[in-house]
Parts: sequence; structure tokens; C-alpha cells
Amino acid sequence: MKWKKIGNILILDNKFIVQSDKQLKELSDKHKVKTVMKVDHIHGTKREPVIKLLYGEDTETINKENGCLFKLDLKKVMWSKGNNNERIRIAKLVEDNETVIDMFAGIGYFSIPIGVHSNAKQVYSIEINPNSFHYLKENIKLNKINNIIPLLGDCMDITPEYSADRIIMGYVKTTHHYLKTAIDSLNKGGVIHYHETVPEKLMDTRPINRIKEVAGDRSVEFLKLNKVKKYSPGVFHVVCDARIN
Repeated sequence: MKWKKIGNILILDNKFIVQSDKQLKELSDKHKVKTVMKVDHIHGTKREPVIKLLYGEDTETINKENGCLFKLDLKKVMWSKGNNNERIRIAKLVEDNETVIDMFAGIGYFSIPIGVHSNAKQVYSIEINPNSFHYLKENIKLNKINNIIPLLGDCMDITPEYSADRIIMGYVKTTHHYLKTAIDSLNKGGVIHYHETVPEKLMDTRPINRIKEVAGDRSVEFLKLNKVKKYSPGVFHVVCDARIN
């Protein structure tokens, strides 16, 4: 049986067949959780989960990861456990006094580790989903961070109002539509972390070529392609790091 534990909530794989209430109570006791649930799917551009409660009622929890605290309601916002290494990797890359734009910030998946583990000058965290934005603000307070500015709205509209030394594009499927907006706001010599879901045979070419195409006359230095996880058969979630002058 596949499962993941987020705070004191257990999320079961959709293939798991529930046989009885007793079985759910035993799972709850074994894993020391208050709620057992399934996530049917993640819906729309606001990444809203569609869930099925199996045991318990409370879907709000606090998850600890990489020395950071994340408060969230799993009925309202998503949590991807498979991205934890990527979240701390980016935080460790941020240099002293950098200004960072975190597009698609969610509840602070990347912003909070940056605030906790780096000496960034300023982090602009942009999120369109009001529920995620609520928990982004909660997590800034929870972790006692004072260099993150949360911004509610569409990245396409808000990003051009700022400039940054590093821009994180932690979204998939349609991220390439936002590349021009991101690159236009990136300072000369700045670094972009561009997330994409890509067929395995195109991993080494498509992400960086998309960045180069949008960058136009600006020179692009490829830094790294980081494989985050398998997204679907033959398709991977990757992050392309590139410096743009």
C-alpha cells in the first residue's frame, strides 16, 4: 500500500481499497494521525485538490520539512511530498542579498525555505489562489520570517512590477507561457529556475531551448537540469537552471 503522511494526516493511494471502519481506525492509530483521506485529483490553474475523507474530519495540519513549518488545509491546497529535495536545493543556491521572485508561490513551498535557510535581501512571493495565499501569510508568521512580501494575484500581471536576481517558476504544464514575463523581470546575470513536464527523450533539449527562444538577444548559460520526479509514463518533472545576461 502506498501512502504519505503530511503533518498528522495520512493520504492513501487511490488504488487502496477500504475494507472497514475498523481498518481505518487501525491505520490512524498505527501512523498516529487524526485524519485519513484520499486525493482524487488536483483541479485547475489554482491547483485545488478534490479529496475524499475516510476517517476524521479535520484537514488542517502543520507539516515540518527541512527545518521549516508549513501550515495548510489539505481540503483546500495541495502538497507535493516528492518535491522536498528541490525545495531545499533552491534555498541553498540563493546567495546573500539576492532579490528573489517566487512565481506560483503556493503556501510558500520555495519561499519559506529561502526565508529560513538563506540571507536573501527580499523575496516577492506571488500566488493567485486565495486559500494558498492565506496559508502563505500564515507560514511567513509561523516561521518568523521578515524578508518575504506576499502578493495576491496572477504572476503574469504582478511579476513585471518587480525585478530580481533569481526567479523561481515552480509550476508545470503551462509554465512556458510565463517565460517571457519572468525573463523580462530578471536582472542581467540573474538565474531562472524553470519547471516543466517533458517527455524523457526531450529532457536535454526542450527546456533550455524554450528559455533561449524567449530570451532573444540575451545570452543564456545552461547551469543544470534537475530531475524532480516521474510525472507520468515516459514524462518527467524537471527543473532547468539557467543564467541570463
